[in-house]
Amino acid sequence: MNDMTFEMAGYSLLPILPELVLAAGAMVLLMLGAFRGPQATGLVTTLAVVLLIVTGGLIVTLPAGKLVTFGGSFIVDDFARFLKILALIGSGVTLILSTEFLADQSRRIFEYAILVILSTVGMMILISAGDLIMLYLGLELMSLALYVVAASHRDNAKSTEAGLKYFVLGALSSGMLLYGASLIYGFTGTVNFAGIAAVAKGGNIGLVFGLVFLLAGLCFKVSAVPFHMWTPDVYEGAPTPVTAFFASAPKVAAIAVFTRVALTAFPSVAAQWQQIVVFVAIASMVLGSFAAIGQSNIKRLMAYSSIGHMGFALVGLAAGTVEGVQGVLVYIAIYVAMTLGTFAVILTMKRNGQPAETVADFAGLSRTNPMLAFIFAMLLFSLAGIPPLAGFFAKFYVFVAAIKAGLFTLAVVGVLASVVGTYYYLMIIKLMYFDEPKGAVDPMRIELRAVLAVSGLLVILFFVYPGPLVSAATTAAKSLF
Repeated sequence: MNDMTFEMAGYSLLPILPELVLAAGAMVLLMLGAFRGPQATGLVTTLAVVLLIVTGGLIVTLPAGKLVTFGGSFIVDDFARFLKILALIGSGVTLILSTEFLADQSRRIFEYAILVILSTVGMMILISAGDLIMLYLGLELMSLALYVVAASHRDNAKSTEAGLKYFVLGALSSGMLLYGASLIYGFTGTVNFAGIAAVAKGGNIGLVFGLVFLLAGLCFKVSAVPFHMWTPDVYEGAPTPVTAFFASAPKVAAIAVFTRVALTAFPSVAAQWQQIVVFVAIASMVLGSFAAIGQSNIKRLMAYSSIGHMGFALVGLAAGTVEGVQGVLVYIAIYVAMTLGTFAVILTMKRNGQPAETVADFAGLSRTNPMLAFIFAMLLFSLAGIPPLAGFFAKFYVFVAAIKAGLFTLAVVGVLASVVGTYYYLMIIKLMYFDEPKGAVDPMRIELRAVLAVSGLLVILFFVYPGPLVSAATTAAKSLF
């Protein structure tokens, strides 16, 4: 043990230091909000963003290599570092996007930022989980805060309905996941991923049953078909900043744990889980592409778009190789940038203080606000996977990994689904550039402008210098094998 390690009951607390700081910070902010009341909302939100930045700094400064604590149930490796930073960015940007929503007199909820932080603590625990118990603790801490945040606009019936639907279906998925975990424990005699991998070499049917239920619970969290039913309703009903949060950070954590469980706990039964992942990926890509075509509500359209994108990300996991995991990591990083940029545009689209609800509200935007229309068009082209934008490279990496692994059908279906998906993105671009304007859009707030500028530049200029992201993703992927 080096000098900087501090211990508790024989366990090093250094690997879990960022989570401890984040949780303690949330408690301090809770006290601040409780004593100062609703007028502290702005201050609490600002401090929450600062806290997320500090936590990111702590993750970067942790000693290099693989750190393990609590008897192997908490692992910090390059894979965890990469995805934790991504989850923190997603949460931090969401809080920045929420400032206008929280500024309204009727919606001064200081708890909002604290719930986002507690959910982020859950995500970070989930990303580092090395056994089934830590996985469940992280998952529930993340989800319980999300249920409350979904219903945070209490005066809105749709928001309350979204929270309730998410809670009921989330409880069902947690039950399935727990049932799968108990079967796995029963047949292997251990909850630790490394221990499960050692026992699973023999292969038995009970273990495969447990794996199916476990993956079903995780599919719910990434909103993959056939466990996607909550997504369009919750995305539509929840306040728009909350929808932006759902579409970014929790997806990072869920994809992370999906990948870690499949590759570290069940490498010897890869043939079995590969079939599940291939089916889920194909179903998600196809449903996400076709179901979005008929949507008129912009948030429902984004929900089906996110279902499709999770399908594309799982294509890389289905390959089960280092290149596949690298593809997943590049994909999820670019997806977060594109999604946050798109939601910044949706939040900006207000006329006389009334937010845009439907796709038709974007008509003629190029004439009233040409710069906003251009950046939104680039984000949509990127989501569709048009070269040379970032979204094209995201899909390129996962498809190449699938082809190298011999999953030709999966790659072909993915490309075809991508072509179908292009239609509904182009439909919005056509509305913006060729239809009559609906009237001028309200001036853009500075924080939305900043988020949009950063995500727009990342998407447009990614091809100029993709090196840092790709090399970081490669290092992270190798640490799992």
